[in-house]
Amino acid sequence: MKVIGFCGLPGSGKSTVLKAIEDLGPIITMGDVIRNEANHRNIAPSDENLGNIALELRKNYGPEIIAEKCVNLIKKLESEVCFIDGLRSMAEVTVFRKYWKFPLIATVVDEKIRYERLSNRKRPDDPNSLSEIRERDQREIKFGLNEVLENANYKINNNLSEVDVQQETRSLIFKIIENY
Repeated sequence: MKVIGFCGLPGSGKSTVLKAIEDLGPIITMGDVIRNEANHRNIAPSDENLGNIALELRKNYGPEIIAEKCVNLIKKLESEVCFIDGLRSMAEVTVFRKYWKFPLIATVVDEKIRYERLSNRKRPDDPNSLSEIRERDQREIKFGLNEVLENANYKINNNLSEVDVQQETRSLIFKIIENY
């Protein structure tokens, strides 16, 4: 199986990028592991609650726990290609690289565009102001996201139009799959 990772700050357009390739293989979203845990505990999926659950899981089971849960999901798949959305630490990247080559793609976008996107998507855990976005960014950075972004094998500029970004993404993914 070819497993390819995606990372980026909240609102950087990971979902938009992944929409361009959803026909190529399943997408496992690391944040969904946290949202599922909140649901299992009957806790509202607010930004604060999800952040606390993520911190608690990492504190109790180590920084790689969410990646390990994803590996278990991937091993059950019967697909040739799988995409992982939302890596936040090099510990998580290392877990995936124990099993697969695991090239990593970062989505990058201007802060103003990220704020507009987060304001429009209406997920219960999305921040409501620029200061809340910066607060959330700091939490993600504490998990190690900056190091992951810096170590990405590829970067996708998501300041482009949605059509252009999706074309660029498909082209890149086909190249990665061919050379995997």
